[in-house]
Amino acid sequence: MRILARTRANASCAPVRNERRRLARPWTTVSALFGAAIACVCAASPCVASEFDPTFTRIEFTLKTRWGQTLQGRFPRYEGRIETLDDGRFRTRLRLDARAVEIVNHPKYTGFTRGEGFFDAARFSHVEFVSDAYDGELLRKGGNLGGELRIRDVRRRETFRVEPAACERPALDCDVVAAGSVRRSDYGVDRWLFATSDWVRFRLRLRRREDGEDAAP
Repeated sequence: MRILARTRANASCAPVRNERRRLARPWTTVSALFGAAIACVCAASPCVASEFDPTFTRIEFTLKTRWGQTLQGRFPRYEGRIETLDDGRFRTRLRLDARAVEIVNHPKYTGFTRGEGFFDAARFSHVEFVSDAYDGELLRKGGNLGGELRIRDVRRRETFRVEPAACERPALDCDVVAAGSVRRSDYGVDRWLFATSDWVRFRLRLRRREDGEDAAP
């Protein structure tokens, strides 16, 4: 998993001191300052976040063809985190790289899903989901989790069903498993409907890093 910036509540807000290195490596310095600025904002308000562990996390989907074939897809590149809000609830954010989407063992279908008739990854490089705020009890007992999904710059409300957890500390000791079906034509993904179903079934298995143990349920 490639994380662009990690935000921690206890990150240092000190300026870069080595002026010579700053001038010699301007892009590195800008990146460092940008990350420090985000960390400082989080330090000033309740903004603790736990990133997902790529060892366990899986983001997959299925498509049905008119011939009864089930295509298994996955997003191998993504960014994601669980945020702790100031009222003690949580919010999940996911950003999936559509340029890397794959249909397992089907190179031609992989090209199709990345192409302009589906995700159009050259123009719309990412699929994003931001959940509603939720209590930790939802991850333990299961239930519906709503949020906003963005595909090809179209934003819509969607609902995923969270399965009851298999352990006392979901997302840490066991995966949080959630699934939901999305109608792709709602997002302008309306080509090849004669060959593949309109409905796309997403299935998520999420596990956070242990170094964020105090930041999430």
